[in-house]
Amino acid sequence: MRKYLFILVFFTTLVSAQNFDTYLKSFDYESKTAMKIKTVEMLNMLEEGTVQVIDIRFHEEFELWNLKFTKNIPLNELPDRLNELDKSKLIVTVCPHNDRSNIARMFLTLKGYKARYLSDGLLTTVNYLKGDNAKEFLEEYKKRK
Repeated sequence: MRKYLFILVFFTTLVSAQNFDTYLKSFDYESKTAMKIKTVEMLNMLEEGTVQVIDIRFHEEFELWNLKFTKNIPLNELPDRLNELDKSKLIVTVCPHNDRSNIARMFLTLKGYKARYLSDGLLTTVNYLKGDNAKEFLEEYKKRK
């Protein structure tokens, strides 16, 4: 419950009540599905070059471990760093679970970006990218760079 109260307080300070009201009134099952992305779909889109992956963890968390294909923009810096986002791509926000990445996704959506959050979290992505999966992904990803 505290998490949802935080989200509500957070967004009432970031966006006008009218924008948030409009967003909530248009929210439906399709919106619920469209806001999420899972690891395999994100990695496929990354190989295609159609997404920008934003790791919204704090600098200290990112410094200890990160994935080379992510850009670190901590959640609390996101409002001041929008110019670093590629509006022509889908923005995928990520964190270890999905709490902060969902907040970032909602913020970006309300700012007019195409955004989804990694619903199975970075820990699932790290677990997926082992052995042959890591090798195959890296080979395809390097072709696009």
